[in-house]
Amino acid sequence: MNDVTVMVSYRLQPDQVQAALRAIATLVSAVLRSESACKGIEILQENFDQTRVTLIERWASRDEFLGPHMQQPYIQAFMREASAFLVGPPEISFWHPAQP
Repeated sequence: MNDVTVMVSYRLQPDQVQAALRAIATLVSAVLRSESACKGIEILQENFDQTRVTLIERWASRDEFLGPHMQQPYIQAFMREASAFLVGPPEISFWHPAQP
């Protein structure tokens, strides 16, 4: 398997920034505690627009992220509850090291 970097970009509702950050941090803790295919997650917040948050995640493979990870109960619960604090669905992209 080839490792993959996953970038998940969220737009938070302006009046729900703190609630969203708490929910995202709780989700990240659950992933790191429960999923061995996840090799790390960093939560970043934009300097000038606090409603923009990006997760940089390292996974064993794209298939692990899209398959078992997305089926976890805590992921499904987060997706159901996210409309209370997110503007819309996240943008998800998959990255690998450039090979010049």
